[in-house]
Amino acid sequence: MEKTADTSVPLHPLLAKRWSPRALNPAATIDDAQFAALFEAARWAPSWGNTQPARFIAARRGESTFDRIHGTLSRGNKGWAGDAAALAIGVAQSVNSDGEPMPYGEYGLALAAQNLVLQAVAEGLHAHQMAGFDRDAARVAFSVPNDFEPMVAIAIGDVGNLDDMPERLVEKELRPRVRKPLTDLVFTESWGTPRF
Repeated sequence: MEKTADTSVPLHPLLAKRWSPRALNPAATIDDAQFAALFEAARWAPSWGNTQPARFIAARRGESTFDRIHGTLSRGNKGWAGDAAALAIGVAQSVNSDGEPMPYGEYGLALAAQNLVLQAVAEGLHAHQMAGFDRDAARVAFSVPNDFEPMVAIAIGDVGNLDDMPERLVEKELRPRVRKPLTDLVFTESWGTPRF
């Protein structure tokens, strides 16, 4: 199943083909090179002052860390994310080595996560980012220090079959992808006033 974005102007295929499926193939695997490429892409994301605040806890299905990450997911996400070939938790550094707040740490993690997601598309995979996980449970399960914040969980895999999914999730998977028009998001003289 493909859900290529219906864009107002042509976009690079990596962007147009990126979407977040819940129906994942439980037989799909990610090989060593693909797995490394996901996080190498994240490593090369831009960050404020090259502070590189992003960290990832990651594992492939069959590894004990995968099960521990899966255990932190919300009930709704646990139901489908166990079919992922890999799971990760993105963690942002919030305090620098001098004990001062880390500027733009969350933004740096977001950029790294987006690089990871787009590399997944380049590898013929999909990634689904989730806010639905227990940050405190992740902190405890992986001994995350207080100067780092678990921010996002990510399921990575190949698109699977809708047959075994609950009807409410099938409906979500089949919904068309939509976005607000550019004129609602970007202010420029030719497009009109901003709409906040």
